Amino acid sequence: MVKYEIITWWSKEDNCYLAEVPELSGCMADGETLGELMENVQVIIQEWIERAKELGWEIPEPKGRLMYA
Repeated sequence: MVKYEIITWWSKEDNCYLAEVPELSGCMADGETLGELMENVQVIIQEWIERAKELGWEIPEPKGRLMYA
């Protein structure tokens, strides 16, 4: 399990839970339940990291809780 901050919310428009990983640009997932969302976001994080390695991108170290205004 990768330990990046994950921001989750319910999307009435999409009728599902959504998650964003702010430290990994564009890394998002969805799920019908919170359990499914957490499984999906872990898969997407791994895929994001694998693709970033293929492209030679720097992989950010997880910083833990981020502060947003």
